Amino acid sequence: MVWLTTIAIAIGVYALAVLGLLLAGRRESAGAVARFIPDCIVLLRRLIGDERVPRRYKALLLALLGYLLSPIDLVPDFIPIAGQLDDAVIAGLALRLVLRASGAGLLEEHWPGPESSLSVVLRFASPPRAI
Repeated sequence: MVWLTTIAIAIGVYALAVLGLLLAGRRESAGAVARFIPDCIVLLRRLIGDERVPRRYKALLLALLGYLLSPIDLVPDFIPIAGQLDDAVIAGLALRLVLRASGAGLLEEHWPGPESSLSVVLRFASPPRAI
């Protein structure tokens, strides 16, 4: 029951963010935000099914998917911002490892969403550049 409540709260916060963008007149941004989570799920599914991704990284992506779907987190999702931030950090670290093994081109090839969302994912998942 707790996980259903957690999911409902997360969906509610997500919907409020999209509605806020719509009310602010940022229709394109609202659409990108509304599609971001489904696009990430499609990305994970495509990467898991790609032969070029080594098995150990597919296992990592499956574990990530299980973690993201699980109601048990390091920081519970019902805690505003921090609850979603731990999911984002763990997803970013997992994608960073996959990118190192397979290359950013693979992520770009499988990304189903708009270019603006892809740039956010690449920025988040790419290792910091040395100056």
